[in-house]
Amino acid sequence: MTPIDKIYLVGFMAAGKTTVARAIARRLGWRAEDVDELIEARERTTVADIFARHGEPYFRSVEREIVHLLLPLRHTVVATGGGTFMDPESQQAIQLDGASVWLDVPLETIVARLPTDGRRPLSADRAQMERLFALRQAAYARAHLRIDASGPAEAVAERILHALQIE
Repeated sequence: MTPIDKIYLVGFMAAGKTTVARAIARRLGWRAEDVDELIEARERTTVADIFARHGEPYFRSVEREIVHLLLPLRHTVVATGGGTFMDPESQQAIQLDGASVWLDVPLETIVARLPTDGRRPLSADRAQMERLFALRQAAYARAHLRIDASGPAEAVAERILHALQIE
């Protein structure tokens, strides 16, 4: 078996992907990359603004480009956006490039974690968010590993490293 040198964290918004990615990267001495942060840096605006100005299809195309730019990196933990793994092209690239880990968190935990400042454009409508959550579960379930991501980020990182047998 080839040793794992790249981890992609997938899951719903506010599942803790960025925080856990940084925790894993610290433990391993790897780099952490956040797809949404890279998109914001490239576009010089927020995810919410990109959705408002250009729409979700444009956002997803930029997201796909960012995923492809990350492919050559090794010893990296990538926090994907909540919808990244829904895109078949991005999902395939991720699955072939490294270990994909679904940070599974109950919807009620997600709701409690979400800021109410409009930074999460897809969370504005609770009923729509519940439908989106249910829809995305099937895609997330295709990840190589499913981890209960309740609890502190350090504990979640530890569970992931143990399950992937990386130290």
